[in-house]
Amino acid sequence: MPAVSKGDGMRGLAVFISDIRNCKSKEAEIKRINKELANIRSKFKGDKALDGYSKKKYVCKLLFIFLLGHDIDFGHMEAVNLLSSNKYTEKQIGYLFISVLVNSNSELIRLINNAIKNDLSSRNPTFMCLALHCIANVGSREMAEAFAGEIPRILVAGDTMDSVKQSAALCLLRLYKASPDLVLMGEWTSRVVHLLNDQHMGVVTAAISLITCLSSKNPDEFKTCVSLAVSRLSRIVSSASTDLQDYTYYFVPAPWLSCKLLRLLQCYPPPEDGAVKGRLVECLETILNKAQEPPKSKKVQHSNAKNAILFEAISLIIHYDSEPNLLVRACNQLGQFLQHRETNLRYLALESMCTLASSEFSHEAVKTHIETVINALKTERDVSVRQRAADLLYAMCDRSNAKQIVAEMLSYLETADYSIREEMVLKVAILAEKYAVDYSWYVDTILNLIRIAGDYVSEEVWYRVIQIVINRDDVQGYAAKTVFEALQAPACHENMVKVGGYILGEFGNLIAGDPRSSPLVQFNLLHSKFHLCSVPTRALLLSAYIKFINLFPETKATIQEVLRSDSQIRNSDVELQQRAVEYLKLSSIASTDVLATVLEEMPPFPERESSILAKLKKKKGPGAVSVELEDGKERGELNGGGDRGGDAAIAASNASTPSPSADLLGLRSAAPVSGATPSAGSLLVDVFSEAGPAATSAGVNDDGFLSALHAPEASDSPLVEGPGDSDSAPPTAASEDPAPPLPESDELLNKFVCKNNGVLFENQLLQIGIKSEYRQNLGRMYLFYGNKTSVQFVSFNTTVSCPGELQSQLNVQTKTVEPLVEGGAQVQQVINIECLTDFIDAPLLNIKFRYGGALQNISLKLPVTINKFFQPTEMAAADFFQRWKQLSQPQQEAQKIFKASHGMDTEVLKAKLLGLGTALLENVDPNPENYVCAGVIQTKAQQVGCLLRLEPNAQAQPGEQMYRLTLRSSKDTVSQRVCDLLAEQF
Repeated sequence: MPAVSKGDGMRGLAVFISDIRNCKSKEAEIKRINKELANIRSKFKGDKALDGYSKKKYVCKLLFIFLLGHDIDFGHMEAVNLLSSNKYTEKQIGYLFISVLVNSNSELIRLINNAIKNDLSSRNPTFMCLALHCIANVGSREMAEAFAGEIPRILVAGDTMDSVKQSAALCLLRLYKASPDLVLMGEWTSRVVHLLNDQHMGVVTAAISLITCLSSKNPDEFKTCVSLAVSRLSRIVSSASTDLQDYTYYFVPAPWLSCKLLRLLQCYPPPEDGAVKGRLVECLETILNKAQEPPKSKKVQHSNAKNAILFEAISLIIHYDSEPNLLVRACNQLGQFLQHRETNLRYLALESMCTLASSEFSHEAVKTHIETVINALKTERDVSVRQRAADLLYAMCDRSNAKQIVAEMLSYLETADYSIREEMVLKVAILAEKYAVDYSWYVDTILNLIRIAGDYVSEEVWYRVIQIVINRDDVQGYAAKTVFEALQAPACHENMVKVGGYILGEFGNLIAGDPRSSPLVQFNLLHSKFHLCSVPTRALLLSAYIKFINLFPETKATIQEVLRSDSQIRNSDVELQQRAVEYLKLSSIASTDVLATVLEEMPPFPERESSILAKLKKKKGPGAVSVELEDGKERGELNGGGDRGGDAAIAASNASTPSPSADLLGLRSAAPVSGATPSAGSLLVDVFSEAGPAATSAGVNDDGFLSALHAPEASDSPLVEGPGDSDSAPPTAASEDPAPPLPESDELLNKFVCKNNGVLFENQLLQIGIKSEYRQNLGRMYLFYGNKTSVQFVSFNTTVSCPGELQSQLNVQTKTVEPLVEGGAQVQQVINIECLTDFIDAPLLNIKFRYGGALQNISLKLPVTINKFFQPTEMAAADFFQRWKQLSQPQQEAQKIFKASHGMDTEVLKAKLLGLGTALLENVDPNPENYVCAGVIQTKAQQVGCLLRLEPNAQAQPGEQMYRLTLRSSKDTVSQRVCDLLAEQF
């Protein structure tokens, strides 16, 4: 930077600042400022032309007044005039004023842009840097439109000085973050990537920030950066601190650049080139080795720089998850940090080990530190560190240590901080359920949980234990005995009373043979808690009493007396009064057989996902550690719940039910194939959610699927008619029209043709996940909006529209979402869909919200395609070919011959065809390598039969393999649409 001469001291500015500081009151300050503003205004309007020094001085005064919080409405033109000066200090003040006070809508923006262009073309490095800094500071869309094409040229030009290259890289990064659609690298891509080989370390450091940002959005375009990044990292890691003297920080060579290189590599999978991968592994081993060396300095800056590189290297090792040796070494290194005196290091070590625990290679190594982690849970003074310790215990839990970890977490719960108790309760409940080999242990654990932290036991937890007890005959007697004993405690939490009322109402007969738990004793025990409970719990107890009349006729008179009392049949609460009257009448007039039928034991719940895990995922937000319930036999045994009609009285006792909080469970880790074949009986909400028994009257049919689409008046959500239906829509985040669908919308939609669950969209701010299920011509879709930042989204609003003809082809109902999404949180939206007739287009989803004051406007295509309404149809070979010949009209057939874009893996092909929704017919086609499928598309207007034949030439060489796909259906538009959709999948 040019030296500032003594003449540039601006004495008048110094005197003015001194006067302001010496003011004794606010009034005196305002008076002095007004006097100065009047003086400056008169100077600017005077006949005498001001020299550059005077302009600079007065513009500086205006800038100072603005920084004091006063509005400035003049002086902008004088600041623009300073940009044409050849003196550095005058030009600098002009750019400073413009960066702070000129907004992007100013009429002067064209003049400013012209001045910036002149400086960029001047080849004076000082002036070029000032211009680039101004562009980056303003960062408006107008600036991006004007200079997005010029700055990359400056960045890669051979004669550009290093300092200018640094400024150009960071300026381009700023413009890309503000207006990514305007910054198109195109021809500059390879030359920008090669900046990683630049001799000047400052240029490399600036360029890598730009490349990392570009790579995260367009990884394929910048994949050549991997080998260059590994090469540069290798040179830094293997160098001595004296080799990079200008960039060595407390004996650590180029720590910031090293961290950025490691972060860049996390945008990509492990290198395929063996030499590059070997060199990278060598670098990571060197970093781990250096962590074991004694420190070269006792200064905290040295250890901070060294550990920053180490943790970034461990993050890369975890990201690759392919080098067992490195993963175990990383785990051991983190284990040493668990007992470090520095709290931040212990926190980071626990956090990183949570991720390591999910790797099959390092899980056992993580488990060796269980005692240290348990000790941290008990002794750490910082609550955030204790929370990470609890997270790690949860992540490292498996069958071998489940009982120990659950016992320790239960023990800790008694003294745990209030801020983490609810989360701890959820984790204990999930672990107890997942690893329960002895169901009596599971019941004991949950009841103990209610006893210790009853206030933090959500309804999902006690709902879950009831579901499992009902589904397991061998634990029902033990559960009844245990809950009976628990209710005998003088102080009993209300959640314990709920569980006791439900279980004794269902299975009290299993312990009635013992005189100590006779029917009357059970009833008196429950009724002794009645007056202490809230209205919903009292309602549940009344339902338990009527169940007792069925189980134990000898208690009928006693219970009828209770129901007949004024406190019940004249209760001020309508729900309690209605139950008492109806139950009393039912017990009086119904015969024994009718009573036994009405009050029969609850049937087992169908298999389903755990709502406890869903609640934990919602609480933790995106990126939370997930422990999924295991598939197969255990899941079938443990999982209960489901929608059902004709539920018994106890199920109806919960007057107010929570809405479901199902989350994206394992979507990132699940393979696409597994996601393509969901269980036919797998519902997405729990039995006690708003789509469960309590919502039966709102339109749930016999198989538990929502039928409220036929009765819009029963729903509190408006029917989405199309883009023009704005009357019923909630206020939007801004008055701007919905953005056009993203260019990649069709590609995102194609990913969901053969699967129902997954991440639909993700950027740096927002993640949108999807779970959906379809039955006949009805569909239900859950959208999960995850805030990936630490800043809340405000004015969050979503709309679903059906463009054009789609309005008459689909009925779509949506529920509004909360307008505020906290940082790291997730909100859910339910969408109900009815297929009226076949369709081609997809509904549009528009999301608007404000992040940091800026409006975000995103439009996507919802993955609702005609194949979602397939009902699989099994057919014999003769029936298939007979039907195939019947559909021989030219318009009934659609055929495509196309090149295979993936390998011809038999299992993958079968999974995709099943995911399409059709039935895969075995031993039908004479050629065993061909695939034939059959299905019926269910719409409200008609049923459309569809037959499919896929013929691969698997014998061809890779790269030359082809498919012939033939679709025949009773409707030509369906044949063509399904053919087009399926051809994109192979």
